[in-house]
Amino acid sequence: MLQKSLSKKLLTNVLSVYFLLTFVVTCGQVVAEYVNTKDYIRNELTMLQKTFSRSLTRAIWELNTKQTVTTAEGLLAIPMIEGIIVRDDSGEIISQLGRSLDIHELYSQQLVQEEAIIEDTPSGLFGYTFPLIFEFSGRATQVGDVTLFSSREVVFSRIMISIYFLIGNAMIKTTFLIILFLIAFRRLLTEPLTDLTDQVEDFELDNIDAQRIDIGTTERNELKVMEEAFNKLIDKVAEYRKKLDQTQKELLISNEKLDQHNLQLEQEVARKTSNLSQAMMDLQQQKYELEKQKLTLTEEIDLRRQTEQELLTKQKELERYLDELNMAQERLVGSEKMAALGGLVAGITHDINTPVGIGVTATSFLQERLHQLEAAYEAKTLSPKALEEFINEAKQSTSLLTTNLDRASELVASFKQIAVDQASEAVRTINFKEYLAEVVRSLHPKIKKTKHDIHISCPEDLTLNLPAGAISQIFTNLIMNSLIHGFEGIDKGNIDIEITDDNDDVRILYRDNGRGVSAVQLEKLFDPFFTTKRDQGGSGLGTHITLNLVKQTLNGDIEVTSEEGKGLVYQISFPKNMQAPLAMFS
Repeated sequence: MLQKSLSKKLLTNVLSVYFLLTFVVTCGQVVAEYVNTKDYIRNELTMLQKTFSRSLTRAIWELNTKQTVTTAEGLLAIPMIEGIIVRDDSGEIISQLGRSLDIHELYSQQLVQEEAIIEDTPSGLFGYTFPLIFEFSGRATQVGDVTLFSSREVVFSRIMISIYFLIGNAMIKTTFLIILFLIAFRRLLTEPLTDLTDQVEDFELDNIDAQRIDIGTTERNELKVMEEAFNKLIDKVAEYRKKLDQTQKELLISNEKLDQHNLQLEQEVARKTSNLSQAMMDLQQQKYELEKQKLTLTEEIDLRRQTEQELLTKQKELERYLDELNMAQERLVGSEKMAALGGLVAGITHDINTPVGIGVTATSFLQERLHQLEAAYEAKTLSPKALEEFINEAKQSTSLLTTNLDRASELVASFKQIAVDQASEAVRTINFKEYLAEVVRSLHPKIKKTKHDIHISCPEDLTLNLPAGAISQIFTNLIMNSLIHGFEGIDKGNIDIEITDDNDDVRILYRDNGRGVSAVQLEKLFDPFFTTKRDQGGSGLGTHITLNLVKQTLNGDIEVTSEEGKGLVYQISFPKNMQAPLAMFS
């Protein structure tokens, strides 16, 4: 009895293939629906940038944190938004609402310079990040960035009805197909095969001529062809049986002749066996010698492998130590930049206090005089002379307010641009002389405490396209080195900065009349961590950072000459225009 019929097996295979195809097609349709819906949500996130970026930029620029948080809450109320992160120009988070990822792991402390898509994460979140650019006085400044998050749950909630429809449609089609296949296979295959199987099982070898089969159908199909082939096989078997009897008789005669040949072969084999035994002994001896040589080679190979493994281990350790040294250097350089920026903040804050304090005093005086004028008016004792005095005093107060507020605004704008440049490597177009004046202005809190003079000679129309932050940091390091090291013990020093437009290059000659350095110190001047003020908190990274900025960021050259007591001279040259900044540090 058959354990499993051919028709059932065939039906199972056909339906299995159909089920697999249906499953694959349905899954493909679900995936396509998911991808289309996800792309649509990403397009909607892009549209939200155009809608809300202007209000967020204005709020952050005006330091209106409340409005920023309110706008972020409004964005979070949109059904497709799962979370939002808003950062200011220093990379600090102003508002973080809803589900989100660690923004510092995605972008470190750097702001994004252009729109970026956050792909799917294990938590199911994906999103879109775009910068916030504020244009002021013809200059574009990035004040922060915004990251919007959505999730797989939002996508699935939109396509769930489509998924139910696809699954239901596949189940209905599959059910009808199963019923149709069952009926067709039973009538066309199962019943004829069962009849044929029964007749074959009753086959008797002794009565071959009576074992012909008949499936009971006149339709010529595969089963009818099988019936005819089986009956032809019966005829051939009967014929072969007759030939077999004749062959058996001939075989008996042949066996007798074969016995005689076997006797002769046994004698020949015995003779050749003796010769082969001697040859085998020789081969065994050669095999023993080869095995000894193989053992020696194996030991040598193992020794070489062990030595190679030890060398690879040492190489990996050296690579790890090198990576750790590079990371330590990057951290020290970053700390040096942030320390310089912190000093800039402290100094500019002190300078701003003066004009702001004058403005507050002028406002208080004007408010007091206004109250006196209002009291005289209500008492009807206001005279033309008193009114004229008030108008003169008001003009003086407003003039004083305008002058000092303009001064404070100028200081804030200069500080903000210099601070942004020092924290960024973005390429932008600057007027070199005006920008250098802003850098010197940002160092005014350090310079005004001394009697030192800075003289700048630069063409008025020299406009360059380069990383402005590199220029700011180079001149900040050079000037601060002159103030701290070069003019130590000198009451009045001079710093001369000459900028020359040399066709496709810019040449800078920086000279001070300070103490200078010895020949030994000059050789180590650009080495990292070399400083003559180690006991006073010096890091020794200022000139090393300047060297890397000139050579790698600006793709230029820098040379230094000095003699003790005769000051120090830097000669710097670099191309006038750059398309993109190179790596800051190697």
